[in-house]
Amino acid sequence: MKIHALLTMVAMLFVAGCNGTTNDQAQSSSASSSGSASSSTSPAPVTPDEARAIAKEAYIYGFPMVDNYRVQYTYFVDNQNPQYKGGWNEVHSSAQVFTPADTTIQTPNSDTPYSTVGADLRTEPLVVTVPPIQQDRYYSLQFVDGYTYNFAYVGSRTTGNGGGKYLLAGPDWKGEKPAGVDEVIRSDTDLAMVIYRTQLFGPSDIEEVKKIQAGYQVAPLSVFLNQPPPAPAPPIDFVPPLTPDQQRTSPQFFEILNFALRFAPTLPEEKELRERFARIGIGPDGDFDAEKLTPEMRSAIEGGMADAWADLDALKKNDIDTGKVGSAQFFGSRQDLKGNYLYRMAGAVFGIYGNTAAEALYPSFTNDSTGAPLTGANNYTFHFPKGQLPPVNAFWSLTMYELPQSLLVANPMNRYLINSPMLPSLVPDPDGGYTFYVQNSSPGLDRESNWLPAPKGPFSLVLRLYWPKPDALNGTWKPPQPVKV
Repeated sequence: MKIHALLTMVAMLFVAGCNGTTNDQAQSSSASSSGSASSSTSPAPVTPDEARAIAKEAYIYGFPMVDNYRVQYTYFVDNQNPQYKGGWNEVHSSAQVFTPADTTIQTPNSDTPYSTVGADLRTEPLVVTVPPIQQDRYYSLQFVDGYTYNFAYVGSRTTGNGGGKYLLAGPDWKGEKPAGVDEVIRSDTDLAMVIYRTQLFGPSDIEEVKKIQAGYQVAPLSVFLNQPPPAPAPPIDFVPPLTPDQQRTSPQFFEILNFALRFAPTLPEEKELRERFARIGIGPDGDFDAEKLTPEMRSAIEGGMADAWADLDALKKNDIDTGKVGSAQFFGSRQDLKGNYLYRMAGAVFGIYGNTAAEALYPSFTNDSTGAPLTGANNYTFHFPKGQLPPVNAFWSLTMYELPQSLLVANPMNRYLINSPMLPSLVPDPDGGYTFYVQNSSPGLDRESNWLPAPKGPFSLVLRLYWPKPDALNGTWKPPQPVKV
């Protein structure tokens, strides 16, 4: 996961490229001054040390964007991929929960069947229609932009179960809310995604979920208004993404980032940041080319990528594994994260498209109560005392993931989680609490009802609280920890 590339002492000229098409890239900071050069002045040379520092910053900033692009390409572009869902600006629903066969997204939720929309908002907005849904069923529409910020929600918590129509607009749309639309939702990027979660109460409930999913609809604004459509945006020449392993180490990462940045107009507070990136050719019109890097500069770029992973490792060891920070800090709107790009990267690495805290919390466990890593070589219990089940308005679940892939674990029971809808089939403790048996082999027939199968090797557990109550949000309620038996 880490690269230990040595930097030489030779300073090489690395011209960052803009071709003069945007203000962000026509200006760049010199190595010795914080001022900007004019657009008619050649960018200042960048030393390997400077390039390494910029590459680290740009990698932390850009990882969620590049990984998001990988997912969108898989779902909405690559029709040869077995996990392809369909074209842009359409609702694609799956009337089943995720299984170990679903490998595109790390740490997938297996509680709720999903529907997704890949939204291309360059031509015109989309009108998103939600049908009325019975009051006791949780659902949500999570609006995610190209940065992986959660910029809006529609659903049980935010808008209720009565249904409605919502206008999803891109950054350049200047119109007013049309009649018949409940709310205008604006994305900061041209390409976005809507992720629908519809609660499934059990296997016999799947037909009801299908009916709800059939009522999820999207249409271009011109169709909704029965007007002629505007001139279409030019087709996108999508570039193949890198694999997750390549994203970690290949300098081509920054070529994919440049492509993703074409659909992400510069945010006002990020102007100086983008200008800094432009010094090594990173930007929507950047000329970063991994094949043209000198050996010294390639070593510097790879070193910056390794430095970014080192920062994430330190965050995990010092803050995540110790419980100081977690999903509540990693997912949310641009305003929620306040420019903490390392937190945004952590969210993408450990569970891309996680919900904002008010929508869901994700206490996660890679260690047992003594601090030792969880492994299927041992047996564990996960115990909720009487009256201490997770406090939620919707439902909770405890899901097993095999490491390092963070994917669901195949097992003879085809059980990947234990959740609150399963409570009637679980056996309570004599005092009314609940004990779950987390291990690789069966704990015995009398305990299999409460068994969460583990892989043979390393694993993690994620406890999901959907629509958490105040006691969970403010820390009054504390989740239990796995205890080695």
